[in-house]
Amino acid sequence: MPTLIEAPAVIEAVGNKPKRIEEFAGRVRSGHDGVSVARMVSPSGWVEPGQRPEFEEITVVIRGALRVEHEGGVMHVDAGQAVVTHAGEWVRYSTPGPEGAEYLAVCLPAFSPDTVHRDPAGAS
Repeated sequence: MPTLIEAPAVIEAVGNKPKRIEEFAGRVRSGHDGVSVARMVSPSGWVEPGQRPEFEEITVVIRGALRVEHEGGVMHVDAGQAVVTHAGEWVRYSTPGPEGAEYLAVCLPAFSPDTVHRDPAGAS
């Protein structure tokens, strides 16, 4: 029988400004450890610490734009576009545009604070 997920779990975000994370499937909401699916809403000027996660992340931008810094440079991902970041590579996400961003993130395996490996405070 299918399982209805009536509402997401709201998860505390990391970064310089408040960002809303709504996990629909993953370790917190549904107990999945192989995948997580979350909707993110971040304000203009939001930036998080860099990270070198153990998971692949597929991010689909619905509204606004996402800036993705990586070891080879910077990528801008606009609404209607997606980006795939691979396990083990360094990335840092931000939303510098005037409208911030709304996006979906799918992590394989599921996101975990223990496997995201964020940069220490002040590092980049």
